[in-house]
Amino acid sequence: MKIALPTRNGAIDSHFGHCEYYTIVELNDEKQVVDKQVLESPQGCGCKSNIAYTLSDMGVSLMLAGNMGQGAVNVLASQNIGVLRGCSGEVDQVVSDYVNGKLSDNQIACDHHDCNH
Repeated sequence: MKIALPTRNGAIDSHFGHCEYYTIVELNDEKQVVDKQVLESPQGCGCKSNIAYTLSDMGVSLMLAGNMGQGAVNVLASQNIGVLRGCSGEVDQVVSDYVNGKLSDNQIACDHHDCNH
């Protein structure tokens, strides 16, 4: 399983479409981290970029994110990438919390950024 985490300075970025880069974490069947890599963030708003397609091509099936608009959730879903919103903190801790079942989607869609949704 591959997970994407919108990242800024080693922590979850509060808005995925404006992150510095994506941390891509691969988990094995025992939910242990077996690979971690960095993917540069495309310019512009995440929901209008090709990031969902790029992540899908990489085999990502889940995004652990801070906040994002409903348009972004829809674009990711169209590429079979699930989203858990409301994540915060250091990337490694967020992955650990996910593996240990401590995260759930806050189901709050951001509606106040500069992408004109």
